[in-house]
Amino acid sequence: MASPTVAANAYASLGRMLESGGGLGAGKAPEASGPSFGAVLKDAIGSVMEAGRKSDAQTLAMASGKANVMDVVTAVAETDVAVSTLVSVRDRVIQAYEDIMKMPI
Repeated sequence: MASPTVAANAYASLGRMLESGGGLGAGKAPEASGPSFGAVLKDAIGSVMEAGRKSDAQTLAMASGKANVMDVVTAVAETDVAVSTLVSVRDRVIQAYEDIMKMPI
């Protein structure tokens, strides 16, 4: 399981990537029957960021005495799972790219 520092750094990196545009959807190709890969990826990153924001809000609410500890633990665990899933998908995409680059022409 990722440490809170690693999760916080990943959350901050995702936030910076989305704020700067991150190159997602930069190349506009004609859309086929569904959403583009960039749009799907942007939605996934947005959902991870939303989970992080929810976790932050629950933590602040607990610090002010307005939230239950179980709600905070649940929100943090959901964020951890979301970040871990996103990192796993990223690793698989990178591995697939490297496999494609190794293919002979």
